[in-house]
Amino acid sequence: MSSKSGGSKKNNKGEKIIADNRKANYLFSIDEIFEAGIVLKGSEVKSLRMNRANIAESYASEEGGEIFLINSNIPAYKNAVFTNHKPKRKRKLLLHSREVNKLKNASQKKGMTIIPLKLFFNEKGIAKISIGIGKGKKLHDKREDEKRKDWDKQKSRLLKHNS
Repeated sequence: MSSKSGGSKKNNKGEKIIADNRKANYLFSIDEIFEAGIVLKGSEVKSLRMNRANIAESYASEEGGEIFLINSNIPAYKNAVFTNHKPKRKRKLLLHSREVNKLKNASQKKGMTIIPLKLFFNEKGIAKISIGIGKGKKLHDKREDEKRKDWDKQKSRLLKHNS
């Protein structure tokens, strides 16, 4: 899911968040998180600067010793008529070789997948993506998480009310 229509958000690290996959933490239990660069065309960067991206339905996979982001949607930049890009093309992710090996080994395990968590510009203005290795949650896991979150909210309300 992309960020809300109010524009881009900045987190405490100075990163300008473009798209945030909010469903990822609900649908998957994330084991490890990596930060990767993305190979983009100029019109894609312009489109990202206008906060136009969606990574909710995307995933990453390993092909030929490299990791690619698949099914991410970066809409065409309207002012780049001749040099525009395909909105849902495969995009190469830039990672160290040991990170690629770790992701490759993890994704080959049964039930494990590589999920994009957020797309952002770092403090230097370079487009980055945060990806995680995760396993899909079952229905009872989701229910347990909801119960735990509700209990934590109630606990904080009680502590706040009593003090």
